[in-house]
Amino acid sequence: MSDCIFCKIINGDIPSTKVFENEHVLAFLDISQVTKGHTLVIPKVHKENIYELTPEAAKHVFEVIPEIARAIKTEFSPVGLNILNNNGEAAGQSVFHYHVHLIPRHGVDDGFGAVWKTHTSEYTPESLKQIADSIASHIQQ
Repeated sequence: MSDCIFCKIINGDIPSTKVFENEHVLAFLDISQVTKGHTLVIPKVHKENIYELTPEAAKHVFEVIPEIARAIKTEFSPVGLNILNNNGEAAGQSVFHYHVHLIPRHGVDDGFGAVWKTHTSEYTPESLKQIADSIASHIQQ
């Protein structure tokens, strides 16, 4: 896609700080560096989000993530690592080319955080079963 910043990075039109590249995937440092070592992993084929991602493209992306994560761990010795993917503007996606963030955690005050409000008391086992069944009914195997 001609106006996609990540496609321009893939094509070499915009420079990046490359961490890994093969025929199908490119990994490079996020320019914002939420924490030191913050890396993006993207498919070379343009897909806007996970809903458009083919199983083959997903396989290519996720088969390299553990190796990149281990390299980040070896280099920076983080106390943890967040793997994050935002799909859609409401979820925080700002670049509409599918990508996965690998965010090394260097402590609770490292500048990154995510907080979930639990809704456990709002759901019964029966309502959870109903939700699971309704999702499962849309999965083709």
